[in-house]
Amino acid sequence: MLSDTSSTSNDRGEMAVRAAEGVAATALKNVMQRVQQAAERASRPVSQVRLVAVSKTKPVSLLQEVYDAGHRHFGENYVQEIIEKAPQLPDDIRWHFIGHLQSNKAKALVAGVPNLYMVEGVDSPKVANNLEKAVGALGRRPLKVLVQVNTSGEESKSGVEPSECVELAKHVKLDCPNLEFSGLMTIGNADYTSTPENFKCLAICRDKVCEELQIPTDQCELSMGMSGDFELAIEMGSTNVRVGSTIFGAREYPKKT
Repeated sequence: MLSDTSSTSNDRGEMAVRAAEGVAATALKNVMQRVQQAAERASRPVSQVRLVAVSKTKPVSLLQEVYDAGHRHFGENYVQEIIEKAPQLPDDIRWHFIGHLQSNKAKALVAGVPNLYMVEGVDSPKVANNLEKAVGALGRRPLKVLVQVNTSGEESKSGVEPSECVELAKHVKLDCPNLEFSGLMTIGNADYTSTPENFKCLAICRDKVCEELQIPTDQCELSMGMSGDFELAIEMGSTNVRVGSTIFGAREYPKKT
């Protein structure tokens, strides 16, 4: 009887995953429409905005469904999760590692994900240096990185203070030849939404960085905006939005025992 119950439970689980997969593909389409509408409201071409589907805690089958719907930019927040998922999925996916990266995990991240496209979360020279060494050791092309800025002032948030972003950006650009400084990113508030002030702060930081490094602003990305605020972020200049639960559904964490 135990095997029958287990089988029934597994069948239900598989049915739930299949149902969720269809929902994810539909949700992706809806989010893309919202991205386009937000860009139009800001009189910006939608081609200036990249959507990263953040699949934290979600199974590979769901990612495959979104991939099959035509999407290619995916993001993860944990090194272990991204290095487990990446080999199971097509190698033309452009993976983004998002958020704080422990410096001692830089080597595992770069080595474990050959199609790593961007690290959105360089928040110290130490992290930059470890990524620099890891990329150089593999001889791969320079890795795109964004400097993470703490625009909300919360102590729990990673990222450099706005006053420190120029120095870190300069370090990446001038002292890390295996990294490609590509812009700035911010996580936002504790509830994963941001106020216009957060977005304005990051835009001001970009202006200062571009002036100091003598690079055009259109060559310096602003990664800001998540499920709760990506439309506002686009209207305020974001070039890269990171949407997870709105596409994949609420995150599922193991229950504590």
